[in-house]
Amino acid sequence: MNATKTGSAFLRIESVSKSFGDFKAVDQVSLDVARGEIFALLGSSGCGKSTLLRMLAGFERPSGGRIVLDGVDLAGLPPYERPVNMMFQSYALFPHLSVWDNVAFGLRRDKLPKAEIASRVDDMLRMVQLTPYARRKPHQLSGGQQQRVALARSLAKRPQLLLLDEPLGALDRKLREDTQIELVNIIQQVGVTCVMVTHDQEEAMTMASRIAVMSQGRFLQVGSPADIYESPATRFVADFIGNVNLMEGRVVVDEADHAEIECEDVVHRVDHGITGYQGQEVAVAVRPEKIHLSAEPPEGERNRVRGLVRAMSYFGGYTLYHLELPSGATLKVNVENDTRQREGAPVQGDLVWAHWLPTSQVVLKS
Repeated sequence: MNATKTGSAFLRIESVSKSFGDFKAVDQVSLDVARGEIFALLGSSGCGKSTLLRMLAGFERPSGGRIVLDGVDLAGLPPYERPVNMMFQSYALFPHLSVWDNVAFGLRRDKLPKAEIASRVDDMLRMVQLTPYARRKPHQLSGGQQQRVALARSLAKRPQLLLLDEPLGALDRKLREDTQIELVNIIQQVGVTCVMVTHDQEEAMTMASRIAVMSQGRFLQVGSPADIYESPATRFVADFIGNVNLMEGRVVVDEADHAEIECEDVVHRVDHGITGYQGQEVAVAVRPEKIHLSAEPPEGERNRVRGLVRAMSYFGGYTLYHLELPSGATLKVNVENDTRQREGAPVQGDLVWAHWLPTSQVVLKS
C-alpha cells in the first residue's frame, strides 16, 4: 500500500523504484512528508529502507519516479548539492579532530566566514550539551556523546532534510532508550524535517510521528505509531510490530455491527462488520495485553478459551504467560504486575481461562 499525507508536502516521493539488475530493491513507492515531521522507515534487513534513504541523499539514483524537496526535483543533483545531510550509524567522526573541529568540518569545506563557523559550532554544541567537551577527541567520549557530536555536525549546515541511518544502533539498550527522547527534542528544537531508517520497532514508535512499514521494496502500511500497532493492515504488519496472537479462521457471521470468526480453539465475536462473506478465510489478531486470565470461566461462549500455563517470563512491569490451547497452539498473555505480591496469580501447570472484549481484535484479510 502506498500512502500520502494530505495537504502540501515538503518532501514528495512519487512512484520511486530502484533495481539492481533483476532485483527490485524499491518498488513503486509514493509518500508525502510534511515540513518538520519525523518520519520512520521501518522494516527488517533487505526490505529496501536503506536504499530509499540513499536515494534521498543522492548516493543512489532512482530507476524510476521522482523525489521532490520543497518543490525542487532532486533528480541529477549530486549529494553535495542537495540541502540534505545524513547521519550514519557509525557516526563517521574524524578521530584526529576535536569535537569542535568535527562539527566545524562541513562548514569549513563550504568556506563560511570564520565568525559564522564559530557561532554555529558553539550554538550546536550548546544545544547538544557538549560545550565542556569541545576540545576532546571522539575516543574520549561515551557512545551517547559521540552520537550527539554526529548530530550536531549534521545540523550545523542547516539542512532542509536530515536523514538518520539506524541513528542509535551503536548504543546499548539502556542508553538507546535514554537518548531517543533527547534526540527528538533536539530535532524538533531545530525544526528540521527528518527521515530515519530503523529495524527497531520501539525506536520508530518512540521517535517518529508517522511510520512506513516496508517489506520487499514496498510500503505495507503508513500511519501513526498508534494506527500501525492498534489497526495493522496485514498479517505481516501485525506480526512485525510488537507481540501478537494470530489465529486463522473463517467468517461464520458478518452483520453490520459485529462479526463472528470460527478458529480452531475459539469463536471470536468482533464488534464491527468486516464487509466480508460467510466462509471467507481470515486471521484474527489479538495483542497479549488485551487478554485477561481467570480461574473461573467467564460469561458467554465467545472470546474465551481454556489453556494450560506452559511457561511464564517475568519482566518486572508485566509477566508474559504462554498458554497451551486444546489444539496445541500457544496463546501469549501479558498480565500487568500492579502489586509487589500477586497472590493467586497463575503458575506453571495451572489450567486458566483466557478471555477478551469484542473490541480487542483486528480481523485481517491479507
